[in-house]
This record gives sequence, C-alpha cells and structure tokens, in this order.
Amino acid sequence: MSGVEMGIVGFLILLTLLLIRIHIGIAMFLAAVGLYLYLGQGDASMLMFTLNGLVYARLSNYDLAVIPFFILMGQFALNGGMSKALFKAASSFIGHWRGGLAMAAIGSCAAFGAICGSSLATAATMGQVALPELKKRKYSGALSTATLAAGGTLGILIPPSVPLIIYAVLTQESIGKLFVAAIIPGLLAMLGYVLVVKILVSINPDAGPTAQKMPFKEALKSQFQVIPIFIVFLIVIISIYAGWANPTESASIGAAACGIIAWLNGGLNWRGVLDSILGTATTTAMIFMVLIGADLLNSGLAITQMPNQLAAWVVEQQFPPLLVLLTILLIYLFLGCVMDSLAMILLTIPIFYPIIMGLDFWGLGAQDKSIWFGILALMVVEIGLVTPPVGMNLFIINKIDGETSLGQTSKWIMAFLLSDFMRIALVTVVPVLAYGLVHVFE
Repeated sequence: MSGVEMGIVGFLILLTLLLIRIHIGIAMFLAAVGLYLYLGQGDASMLMFTLNGLVYARLSNYDLAVIPFFILMGQFALNGGMSKALFKAASSFIGHWRGGLAMAAIGSCAAFGAICGSSLATAATMGQVALPELKKRKYSGALSTATLAAGGTLGILIPPSVPLIIYAVLTQESIGKLFVAAIIPGLLAMLGYVLVVKILVSINPDAGPTAQKMPFKEALKSQFQVIPIFIVFLIVIISIYAGWANPTESASIGAAACGIIAWLNGGLNWRGVLDSILGTATTTAMIFMVLIGADLLNSGLAITQMPNQLAAWVVEQQFPPLLVLLTILLIYLFLGCVMDSLAMILLTIPIFYPIIMGLDFWGLGAQDKSIWFGILALMVVEIGLVTPPVGMNLFIINKIDGETSLGQTSKWIMAFLLSDFMRIALVTVVPVLAYGLVHVFE
C-alpha cells in the first residue's frame, strides 16, 4: 500500500474505535500500534523505540507546562465563584432588556472563557449559574439552553485557549501572537450571538421577557467586583505578547492571581483549593494522554510519508486554494461529530497544515497564513461542540436544565450556527480580521 492508503486505513481504524466508544487517546494509540506493526511486519521493536522517545520528548517539553497553569487558573475561577460575579455584572446593565439576561449570559461566558480556556467547563459553569435566573425570569427553555450551549464555545476561542496552545506547539507558532489574533474573532462571535438573541426575541417576544432595571448604584458595584478579573486577563495576554514573561510564567502569574482574588472574595476555601488542584491534575493527565496517542499516530503517518505525499498531490492538482480550504473545513465539521476539539487539532494539523502552507491565499506571508489558518481551524472545531445531534455542549446544558428536550435546544441552536458560518465566511475572505491585531501590536 502507498503512504496515503496506509494513512486512510489508519483513520478508518481510528473512527471505528471511536464509534464503539473507545477513549480518543486510547483509540489513537491503538490505531498507531496497528500502523507500526504493519510497517514492521509484526516486529514491535520500532514501535517500542519510537514510543519511548516520544513520551520523553512530549512530557519534557517546557512549552506544554503552560497548560496545567491555565487549567489551574480556570479551576480557581470555577471553584472561587467568579462565574457568579461575572454574570451579575453583565446582567446588572442589560438584564432588563428583552432577552437581556440571555445576552448577559453570552457576555459572562466570554468573560469566563478569558480565564478558563475550556468550552465544556464554561458551558457547565455558566449553565449552573445562569439557568436558574433565566427560569426565574420566565425565559424560554429552548432559548436559554441554546444560548448557553453556544456561549460556552467562547471558552476555546477567547484566549487563553488550550487548543490554541496545542496548535502553537505543533506549528512552532507564537502562543502570544495566536492569543492576540483570537481576540477580534472572539469578539465577533460574542456580538454575533448577542445579535441572534436580539433577533429571536424580536420574533418571539415571550421567549425573552423584559425585567425590572437594577438600581444604578448596585449595578456599578457589581462592575467593580469583576475589575480584578479583567486586570488578570490583560496582564496575562500583554505580558506574553510584550515579552515581559514567557507563556508559562504568565500562566503561573495568572493562576496565582486568580487564586488570591477568589480567596480574598471569600469564594475559595481550602476545600476549593484541593478540588482545583485535583481537577487540574485530572484534566492535565487526560490532555497528555491524548497528546501521546496523537504523537504516536502522527509519527507513524510521517513514516508512511502520507502528509507530504498528500500535500504534494494537492499542489500538483492545482485545485483552487479556497476549494481546498473549504474541503478541510468540512472535514472538521464531520470530525466534530465523533471527537473533541483537542483531538481534532492534534490529529489533523500535522496533515492539513503543510497543505495550507503550500497554497497561496491572497499573497499572505507564511506567518500571517499560519495564524489565519489556526484561527479558522479553531472556529470550525468550536462548531462541533454544538452541532446536533452529538455536540457535547448541548448534552451538558440539557443535563443541567433537566426540562428542555435536546430536540428543542437543537432547533434553536441553528440560529447560532448560522451566525458561526457567517463569521467563518467573513474571516475566510477578510483574513486581516485574524492576523491584523498582531501587526498593530508589533
């Protein structure tokens, strides 16, 4: 078999394992084992030698030390009650509008994502905080659950983002530049979701009723309570991009600052600290298990020369670059039905990245193209979290709600998906939206 054929067989084995509910990290490991045994004609020596070197190389990579610190930062925010303060601050000013509480939920999801970096954690946390208030104000269950499922996806788009860190490590791109590049698309996503809520409640006013306006002094007080959180976000992002500290140092500062703020506000106790540490350890272990599985599979594909052969074939065919990009984005949408965002990034970037870098898109330079594709890939991966019928955010929010059916939520989520597709199309044809802010701060 050719390298491409072996790669296709490897992917089919992987998808089969995923369909029978094998964990993604284990599934990639088993697919890689099969590939190596085929290449070695049953001899496992090459597999063991490669695995030994890959595990050491991955776990000793200093750049990846940033991941547990950002996860700890999010855990402190989660167990320290910061989500409640963010939601109260957002709802204090716009909660009295028609649909305003749903809009506030989106804003608080974006703010929480800025200190969390995980879509699933953002959706779960803000769902527990916002859903009771939305029910209390007589909001439609379908609107409430769809809004929070979509808002949760902002957790991986608004920096810091764990999938974006992984993309940076895989492509040798600057983490700081990618974080800055994600700001404008993240804000566009938030504004797009707010506009969707506005349109939905205009069509169906009963879905998002108005409420009594909060007194100005109380609203202003709630804003002051979240100022430290935004200061932490700015310090982390600016210190990384300005070169004052490397990403790991900035993440450790952010984690310590979040812990101190949560402790001083009375939301974090010793039990919360322990839960945060254990949560960080569990999540980090899961991520590194997926990393090792992906590394082994990708190394096997590299031996077959599949990525290089595929990239060369695409260039030789002289397909229109936008057609190639559209095909890749559609593949991401399909993969979103069977695997999580981290696994998609790990598995596909070593294959798709050389293809994209070998094509010309509006004369973009190598770094601009790399950043632009990273943001595009992240946005499409994000959609997989809310794509019916298997989007993880949909399941999380519906489980928390306990009353609204998955079918009802899926019906209303379509409006938010339309906003996502329009944003992806806009960033595709206007790539400066992805990399422009990077040049502003250079």
